[in-house]
Amino acid sequence: MNAVSGSANDTSTGANAHAHFDHDVTIVGAGPVGLALAGWLARRSATQGLSIALIDAREPEDSASDPRAIAVSQGSRTLLEALAWPHDATPIERIHVSQRGHFGRTLIDRHDYDLPALGYVVRYGTIVHALAQAVRGTQVHWLHHTQAHDPVVQNDGVTLPVVSAGVERHLRTRILVNAEGGLYRAPPQRDAQDDSDETGAKAVVPAAETGRTPKRTRDYGQTALVGVVTLAAPQPNVAWERFTSEGPIALLPMGGVRGADYALVWCCSPAQAERRAQLSDAGFLAELGVAFGARMGRFMRIHARAAFPLGLNALDALVSGNGRIAAVGNAAQTLHPVAGQGLNLGLRDAHALADSLAQHGATPRALAEFAGRRAFDRRMTIGATDTLARLFTVDFGPLATLRGLALTALEFAPPVKTALARQMMFGQRS
Repeated sequence: MNAVSGSANDTSTGANAHAHFDHDVTIVGAGPVGLALAGWLARRSATQGLSIALIDAREPEDSASDPRAIAVSQGSRTLLEALAWPHDATPIERIHVSQRGHFGRTLIDRHDYDLPALGYVVRYGTIVHALAQAVRGTQVHWLHHTQAHDPVVQNDGVTLPVVSAGVERHLRTRILVNAEGGLYRAPPQRDAQDDSDETGAKAVVPAAETGRTPKRTRDYGQTALVGVVTLAAPQPNVAWERFTSEGPIALLPMGGVRGADYALVWCCSPAQAERRAQLSDAGFLAELGVAFGARMGRFMRIHARAAFPLGLNALDALVSGNGRIAAVGNAAQTLHPVAGQGLNLGLRDAHALADSLAQHGATPRALAEFAGRRAFDRRMTIGATDTLARLFTVDFGPLATLRGLALTALEFAPPVKTALARQMMFGQRS
């Protein structure tokens, strides 16, 4: 990647830009959420002439072979398909939810909601590739191999230090969107009236004095073991959420020969995860078979094994920095994988942000409207995921009985079951 073109004095091509702004909207992070936001913005803001930049430390091709599986809801497909859709998406037509060793189960079937699918399983590499191709056909100024550092907020915009090819530059943008989790701390902020001290040096207020955006955090005391497994007696297009005494096991259909390949998410204690990570494939699959049961026959093969700790990290507010900085995707929240809501919530946030920016331009008003629109859905989705993660990971006999009763009750309370399913598929839109 070449060094960032232009300088701090470059003019934006946007109709609303002034000479001292490089871009109206700058997005940091070119994962699925950042790419989707850039694509939606480019198409919706065409009539307003917004100048959009997308910054990422890597090339999209770096992710092409990434085998990780992502659950994309039917609602997310509706949002994405006008922009891009991966060729290898596997539809989920039924979801089977049950407890290992206890009674109680519920089935969610696409036919009950007159939908083509409840959701889809896609590979991270293919969805990134599809969205990257869609963005390349727009006027988005894409800066590859570029590192972004802590931004500084002024009243009229944000200054973002970036480094490319060893050269540091400062980009000026009206609105900054963080779409990459853990990118930077709360930004320092300059005084609007007089930002110089007696020596003429710029006075930068420490981040601690600007009021960090509060976070809701929780350590679930679990690690997720992931991979792609092949089963002897698969049930194509059926996803499984199997709750065990250690935590949930999810199997998501990924196609393959006879539909026998499934993405695995196995939640267990960190100690067990560390021990299992040292097992041979055969030993690992044997333990997985005992934990999950024989509903789809023997676990025959596994590849792309990995592990990561599980926790909740969610910003209380999506907007900070004098209304000039927004967070979406993993920068806004990382959730427990139960129910597969992380990416879908991030996509809904990004879609709403694109709407607000296209309607109100690159202004704090747009971000304020975006934050207001997304508050209820975020609260519902984060709360539901957190509750499920805690409710179904406690190994306590009486509680297991109550969980079984709750799962069974869903089968006899269609309105409740429908409301839950629609929240998982579509969220709350405004």
